[in-house]
Amino acid sequence: MTGPSILVADDHAIVRRGLTQLLSDELEGARFGEAATAGDAVQAVRSGEWDLVVLDISLPGRSGLDVLKEIKAARPKLPVLILSMYPEEQFAVRALRAGAAGYLTKQTAPEELVGAVRKVLRGGRYVSASLAERLANEIGGSPEKEPHETLSDREFQVLRLIASGLSLTAIADALTISVQTVSTYRTRLLEKMGMTTNADLSRYARLHGLIE
Repeated sequence: MTGPSILVADDHAIVRRGLTQLLSDELEGARFGEAATAGDAVQAVRSGEWDLVVLDISLPGRSGLDVLKEIKAARPKLPVLILSMYPEEQFAVRALRAGAAGYLTKQTAPEELVGAVRKVLRGGRYVSASLAERLANEIGGSPEKEPHETLSDREFQVLRLIASGLSLTAIADALTISVQTVSTYRTRLLEKMGMTTNADLSRYARLHGLIE
């Protein structure tokens, strides 16, 4: 019996190997491909036939959210399961909004990961109980929404990079956009969050676990 065809996109070879081993033990006849960079992942999706992509959100070369959006643009029906080192509070809702079929952290127990993969392969979506609650609050227009949750994906990216101590020039290089554009995003996110300095952003980001 032919099993599912799964692309594992992660920049760490040991993670890719571990995932393929775990899933091959549980999914009879499964076939695997691997990608180590954002470009490799998008190219593999464009050139191959896959039943599922397991995608790290922090691949080198591009934001994982950007890669997710590109994959969904190229193959709208292809399910993408995000597997990330970052906790749900940082990226999960944004990833699901961008079309992900589920979001798991790398601290997830192996049996939960296998269960999530099975569910997504059957056409379902996978969210944890805590994430389901966050989504319910968002859909219900909960007044508890945090200021950073009102930012666009790019503004959120810039917030995290500023809070990490990068200069506007370094951020522009990392995102391959102009310094002026970064400055515009900075102005916008300061206004939305009611703050005035980079130090304010850094304190907020640390307090809310948006950076390491």
